[in-house]
Amino acid sequence: MHESLCLKLSRVPRLWRAIIDYRLAPLGLTQTRWVTLYHLWNMGDGQPQCDLARTIGVEAPSLVRTLDQLAHQGLIERRPSDEDRRTKLVYLTDKATPLLERIETVVQEAREEMLHGISDADLDHFETVLCLIEKNGQTLLSRQET
Repeated sequence: MHESLCLKLSRVPRLWRAIIDYRLAPLGLTQTRWVTLYHLWNMGDGQPQCDLARTIGVEAPSLVRTLDQLAHQGLIERRPSDEDRRTKLVYLTDKATPLLERIETVVQEAREEMLHGISDADLDHFETVLCLIEKNGQTLLSRQET
């Protein structure tokens, strides 16, 4: 049973991304682009590229191409930091706002559909369990790194 649970835990995020990707495809957004925009929107403007990469879960150099594409589309701007000229800060442009609002609507609708029929109490309990699994995983990872 527990093996099945772990397999399902690995499949659900892929399923979630596939649903969102399919629904955002008409807007011309790849997964990498919408995830980057969405995280930046949630984090707030003026994020260092390295912090944005860490939040998304990619290496900073991997994010550069996506940021170049988003800048070319006029959706973000990169500016040097006043504190450290080597650090580039990422800002959303006004052009990104309507697109992000559409992304939020798509994500919210998909979330509601995927969680349909699950009580708030069950979701709260599930979130508690997921947090514990994540905490245990972080502990294991930190042990491996030392």
